[in-house]
Amino acid sequence: MNGHRSSYSDDTDGECVEAAETPGAVLVRESSGHLDFAPGAWSAFLADLKAERL
Repeated sequence: MNGHRSSYSDDTDGECVEAAETPGAVLVRESSGHLDFAPGAWSAFLADLKAERL
């Protein structure tokens, strides 16, 4: 599974966000835990971020 690391992640203090896409979910790992999103929920989340609604 290929993951993507956020460009805002910091290698020096352990703060990190990574996301990996699977056919049934988008898996997100951040420094304090893991989150799983259905693909449609992930798309909606990204759209809201881009539209500055969050």
